[in-house]
Amino acid sequence: MSNPSNLKRTALYDSHLSLSGNMVDFGGWEMPLWYKTGAVKEHMAVIKAAGLFDTSHMSVVTVSGEKVREFLNFALTRDISGQRPGRCGYSAILTKEGFCLDDTIIYPLSDNRIALVVNAGMGAKVVEHMQSLPGGDRLVWSDLTGQVGKLDIQGPLALKILKDLVRNPDKLFEQFPYFSFKGDFNFADTGVFMRDGTPVLLSRTGYTGEFGFEIYLPADRAVNLWEMLMSEGEPFGLIPCGLAARDSLRAGAVLALSHQDIGPWPFVNHPWPWALPLSETGGFTKNFYGRDALDPASAPHTLPFAGYDPRKVDTESARVLCEGEDIGRVLTCVADMAIGRVDGGIVSVASPSAPAGFSPRGLVCGFIRVNRALESGSRLVLKDNRREIAVEVVTDIRPDRTARKKLSSML
Repeated sequence: MSNPSNLKRTALYDSHLSLSGNMVDFGGWEMPLWYKTGAVKEHMAVIKAAGLFDTSHMSVVTVSGEKVREFLNFALTRDISGQRPGRCGYSAILTKEGFCLDDTIIYPLSDNRIALVVNAGMGAKVVEHMQSLPGGDRLVWSDLTGQVGKLDIQGPLALKILKDLVRNPDKLFEQFPYFSFKGDFNFADTGVFMRDGTPVLLSRTGYTGEFGFEIYLPADRAVNLWEMLMSEGEPFGLIPCGLAARDSLRAGAVLALSHQDIGPWPFVNHPWPWALPLSETGGFTKNFYGRDALDPASAPHTLPFAGYDPRKVDTESARVLCEGEDIGRVLTCVADMAIGRVDGGIVSVASPSAPAGFSPRGLVCGFIRVNRALESGSRLVLKDNRREIAVEVVTDIRPDRTARKKLSSML
């Protein structure tokens, strides 16, 4: 099909159209916002069964060299000195001002070869930034944007769907903890294959807060795998999911969206402390690029919030009011339709403590950036050009998420 918009398209573009995908511009890529099922049903499928996402717009960058780990330990906020091959890690890439250029999942493939998965349109920018740092130009960089397809199967039934589609499932899933991976981005040497021989890197990660896997494969094999997963997953309630469900799921799981919840302001005072090398007293345990610009005393605070019904405000105009005083702005504002309030607390449809017949209307949630620290439970008002909604600062949003559950409990 012709492309007059000049937006990039993944190999699954025609598949999305055939499923009535509502296509939008996302980071220069034409991606499905939702399908005919609608964003609410897609969100709920990931909580109760499974959802399938095309995330091939993400960029994969590999870097190799004798001192690659030493270099990345300075270039990234996270301390990766002890991160062994096969274990993933979340980190930020900062500018000299201490602002977040992008966030990344780190994949150590060997002692001297590491992959970084970054956001749509960021592959070339990240490589350029890295090569400008001391020692970065002496390493070998490869931007695999567009060459690697990526499908995410997320939800409590993901393993039941996937296990019959891979070779040697008993061995593959024998040991597979959260935030680990098996395989390689050099698909000729990956050692992990789908049933039909498609080479993959399989990662027990995702962007929903729920149990699942991310599957990396050659881009030209993505359509075939998508169709295999859809067919295998149909009896389990698997449905395709778009960016809207991805956004509401990740917000309910207190996960940041790069260039929205983290961006051109100091990367401190936020709910993602594991991305920083912090000691028990709050100091930094290693040097990293941008560290000298991070001053918690003068930086704004990014905080999660949850409301009392699903009504939202427009993030373009919404302000945060504390006892009538304007103290900041709203970064993300979505409705997690799987949660509601019971006796003052937040309960999920997946919560063992949910009352019989619990059918939530959903709760608004997301992130705010404000000029002061606020305790959990602090009451605020979000106000845009149309309405005001009451919310509270929280430390967590959607309870009883499944991402960290043992594989044995998901069969």
